[in-house]
Amino acid sequence: MEFKDFILAHDGEDIAALALRRNALSGEVPDWDLALSTLQARSKLRHKVPEWYAIPSLQYPKALSAEQCSSTETANYKAYLVSGRCGARKTVPPTAHPPQKTSFSGTPVNIAQRDEGRSPEGFQSTIPATDVKIADLTGGLGVDAWAFSKVAEEVLYNEMDEGLCRAAEHNFSELGVGNVVIKNHIVEPGKVKEILGGFEPDMVFMDPARRGDGGRKVFRLEDCSPNVLELLPELYDACPNIMLKLSPMADITLVCKQLPGVREVHVVATGGECKELLLLLEKGYTGDYSTYIYDSGALLKIPDQVRNDVEWVRNDVEGGRNDEGSHCRQRQAILNEKPGWLFEPGKALLKAGAFDLPCEYGLTKLGRHTHLYVSQEPAPEEIAPFGKCFEILEALPLSGKTIKEVGKRYPKADVTARNIPITSEELAKRLGVKPGDGSLHIFGTQSDSEGKLLIIARATEREAPVPPRSSRTSA
Repeated sequence: MEFKDFILAHDGEDIAALALRRNALSGEVPDWDLALSTLQARSKLRHKVPEWYAIPSLQYPKALSAEQCSSTETANYKAYLVSGRCGARKTVPPTAHPPQKTSFSGTPVNIAQRDEGRSPEGFQSTIPATDVKIADLTGGLGVDAWAFSKVAEEVLYNEMDEGLCRAAEHNFSELGVGNVVIKNHIVEPGKVKEILGGFEPDMVFMDPARRGDGGRKVFRLEDCSPNVLELLPELYDACPNIMLKLSPMADITLVCKQLPGVREVHVVATGGECKELLLLLEKGYTGDYSTYIYDSGALLKIPDQVRNDVEWVRNDVEGGRNDEGSHCRQRQAILNEKPGWLFEPGKALLKAGAFDLPCEYGLTKLGRHTHLYVSQEPAPEEIAPFGKCFEILEALPLSGKTIKEVGKRYPKADVTARNIPITSEELAKRLGVKPGDGSLHIFGTQSDSEGKLLIIARATEREAPVPPRSSRTSA
């Protein structure tokens, strides 16, 4: 039986149960361990990288690499950034919204068309690849290198693990990728030029491994492997442009202080989860870095003046800035008013620290430390993709009496506790509600003017933007 036939025959089976049948089945496939790890990896790639899952002949020697690799969407976003920074043709990702004028220095990156002849629907297969060269020094499974190959003239894939290198060579061939050079070298100080050889990249990409001793997860740069802080001088000698992929748990302020030349920070989220941080570094750059949020196809640049809420000053007047320069306004009353709308910022927006940003779009904040926003109209389409929008059904003071009443009226609902001394799980238990279908939500929270509140709200849906695609037809 050919390898791909064995994979198709046992695809979707329980891996633990299949492993117990080794003696009976190992004769059907040349490499049993590779087949087992491939089946295990495919279960993770089915929705993460469906283009690879669709090809049963691809090989994955380490299932963990499938867990740690980029998804198709996040890999394509990196390719978009590289083509925009280094490419001869500048590209812009599609979004669901038309251009909007704004009252602050930054603007939503939702320009429908920037290049002559380009379609706003995304990267088109008719657009030729750029003439850039990209060096991926921590290749891993190869999903990022695969995305880079669609927008670059040539890609250098280097991986320290020999087994992953052999698999990458096989997989790129099966995927029809012919512009990737594969190398197997340890990335350590003094070796960068040796690894590159005669390859002269326009961009160097690195995704340091975030596993320490015993497989524990690490987040500090100095604990990751390879140590970028030690390698940075050599990397800059080899190439002026560097892209780093970091854990979404990394401290943005700290890493930007540690790394000279950070020009852009991209907080990348898909499916409501913050997946990774991308840092674009430029040799010799000494200015402030710009922050961008990418969330499932929508892209937004955060103006510097609303990056966080350190300037918060309570303002009793609706509309406009207050005298101290803060954009945030605190709503004076939500109880006993006409029901309005609630905006819950997504994890990417919160990770970026843009706590004042929703106020730029006319929303008002319930409290300085309560990152929930209310308005009489739904959240504007520029900010709506970066969180969840709810229609408020009623708002009540949070007390033992109202908890009991609300629990009886709404027996099924999702529950969130925000800025009150109780967890979401504890609040749900006190309410006596069971998990719902996502349409009804109960917020236990706090307003600076009205104290603790119970807000019952109904979720509203939005059409998801189309994420960026590559400029070449995928395999």
